[in-house]
Amino acid sequence: MSIHSSLKTKSGNLASHRGVFTREERISKLTEAEKFSDGRSPLGLPKVLSVKLGGGKKEKASGDAVATPAVADKKAAAAKPAAKK
Repeated sequence: MSIHSSLKTKSGNLASHRGVFTREERISKLTEAEKFSDGRSPLGLPKVLSVKLGGGKKEKASGDAVATPAVADKKAAAAKPAAKK
């Protein structure tokens, strides 16, 4: 049998965002947040939030960059002198 297309992984997809951590990963995150001490039992650890940072929208560059073609046409028409009369 073949694997369903939705279950296939890409070659670089192993390092993607995961919602589940191993015990070692949870201990390291809790140690960074100073919520886990060395003498504590590794069983019954609290949940660790896995925050995925979104890319967000890129801001448009300010200055001489023209946002739309309609604006570019108006600026070009305004720059040309009225030669025909």
